[in-house]
Amino acid sequence: MDVHNVGDGVLASDVAAAHEADLAVQDGFGVNYLKYWVDEAGGKIFCLVEAPDAEAAATVHRKAHGLVADEIYPISAQG
Repeated sequence: MDVHNVGDGVLASDVAAAHEADLAVQDGFGVNYLKYWVDEAGGKIFCLVEAPDAEAAATVHRKAHGLVADEIYPISAQG
């Protein structure tokens, strides 16, 4: 799970476009961006991603749109 702290002005429509850009380049890096959430009021974006490592996930964001996450947390599915 990655977290972007973007501050004021984050719009869900802009994040949707960035997510589409991620999907367009992710295959070349063994990455699968699954879902995202936007907190417009709090200026945060959360992305759920399957990746071989944090650097691969960051590389996809960097190549797709340049909005690299501020934090990346390894998580595992439960239940």
